[in-house]
Amino acid sequence: MRTSPVGGRTARIFAAAGAGCVVTSLFLVACGSEPHGTVSSTVAGPSTTEVIADSAPTSASRGSSVLPTTPTVIYRPPFIERVEWTETEVGPSLSVFPTTSGRYTQDPTGMAAAWAEVVALDPSADTPGMQAQFDCHWRFARIIEPEKPSWNLEPGRPVVAEEDMIGARCNPGFAEEY
Repeated sequence: MRTSPVGGRTARIFAAAGAGCVVTSLFLVACGSEPHGTVSSTVAGPSTTEVIADSAPTSASRGSSVLPTTPTVIYRPPFIERVEWTETEVGPSLSVFPTTSGRYTQDPTGMAAAWAEVVALDPSADTPGMQAQFDCHWRFARIIEPEKPSWNLEPGRPVVAEEDMIGARCNPGFAEEY
């Protein structure tokens, strides 16, 4: 039986594609890849980070692809290590100590989750003024001074509009206590 040149070319293309799939599968199995390139590890302290390697090639030239070289780090809860009440010149102050995950997460739900952790650690913190101070620290202090040891929330601070909170560097009413 004689095959046409087009049919033979098609068969060679399918054979080459199949061989490529087999080689790729063997490579992935030999490298012990996790689904979607995920590797989880626990870092010092209670926070967990997850490293996700992009599974799509970053560039291709002449039929070959280059594997990604920079993993994406995803910071997971807990976001708050502990809270601690102290007495200052202006009254009581709740020091909130964020974890590494709390300092660097980009999770859009992280702020609400972190506030829930604060309230779980000390239910008396659950006031509108304290939450507004916390939200300000979460949105801005993490960017401006990510290694600040604690975020200090004072129940005696007034509840103000967000722009006033930002203008006061998260400390409306009187200077920040250290």
